[in-house]
Amino acid sequence: MTRKTVRIAMNGVTGRMGYRQHLVRSILALREQGGLDLGDGTVLWPEPILVGRREHALKALAERHGLERWATDVDEVLADETVDIYFDAQVTSAREEAIRKAIAAGKHIYTEKPTATGLEGALELARLANAAGIKHGVVQDKLFLPGLLKLKRLIDGGFFGRILSVRGEFGYWVFEGDWQEAQRPSWNYRAEDGGGIVVDMFPHWEYVLHELFGRVKSVQALTATHIPQRWDEQDKPYDATADDAAYGIFELDGGAIAQINSSWAVRVNRDELVEFQVDGTEGSAVAGLRNCRVQHRSATPKPVWNPDIPATYSFRDQWQEVPDNADFDNGFKAQWELFLKHVYADAPYHWDLLAGARGVQLAELGLKSSAEGVRLDVPEISL
Repeated sequence: MTRKTVRIAMNGVTGRMGYRQHLVRSILALREQGGLDLGDGTVLWPEPILVGRREHALKALAERHGLERWATDVDEVLADETVDIYFDAQVTSAREEAIRKAIAAGKHIYTEKPTATGLEGALELARLANAAGIKHGVVQDKLFLPGLLKLKRLIDGGFFGRILSVRGEFGYWVFEGDWQEAQRPSWNYRAEDGGGIVVDMFPHWEYVLHELFGRVKSVQALTATHIPQRWDEQDKPYDATADDAAYGIFELDGGAIAQINSSWAVRVNRDELVEFQVDGTEGSAVAGLRNCRVQHRSATPKPVWNPDIPATYSFRDQWQEVPDNADFDNGFKAQWELFLKHVYADAPYHWDLLAGARGVQLAELGLKSSAEGVRLDVPEISL
């Protein structure tokens, strides 16, 4: 076996997602398993370089995990010819400029979404990356969740027949920050800082719908800021200027209709934080992060509407659990492995910056739809 060191500049690892999912559960997990075997006698050994603005936080993370390199100067890291890949998990407002610099430096790009604050910026990043001849990918982690992998297995097997509708529920109560600490950073609730649930979640819904059910043809959305005042990390009150809930209807290629509610102001009364119910002519399924339940046409009960008689049966008990039938790895790690194989073994990979731009487009149109009170077509985009 030949071990090849891959140096990855990881910008934004002091944040929740960048640290937990990308550094610890992906890159460090790959190191713990001995690297990534490419199957040709080569093992990739990821060597992360921690990048960010807070020197003390970077130093503490490096010491905690036995890492040698960290830096607060992004330009210095990008100028290092031994750095192969630039990864970005910063706040959205800082991402576009940093990725432009990384492309200009000839680095392969892997980034969280949204890739930019607007569609034109997102498309320009894709054009620049293609012109530079580098490999590029965008995190689309929901596709690698066990629940959605089981759902895709059902779709590929023809379980649903003709798919009629998709209903999604996502969200949880994010504490206001006054008497319980908020679970999300305060910038998420300031539009001027790139916050808002549409910007955060509509890119997810775009690739989930696109990959599993069909391209989004139109969107109609209504947004709300249900909690107008929150408290920041210094316990100071601030006005929430970004949407914390969005109610969307999406028309898909093939005729299916998707309805997805997204909210940081809802208390959870479902089995998982996100669930999708898919109804088709031959069967239905409810998929969450990990689990998936089905009800086939041949086993569908005959509900009778009678509000005067208490129900003597459980509707949930009438569904069948889909077995795992496989070992599911962490979704972020699984996509990191695919991207690294794409870069170093030229394996196929289509979750690129153009795919990321589609997510930015849907978020942009969702906000416009809500502001104007209209349904909007979602045109196909290309470079």
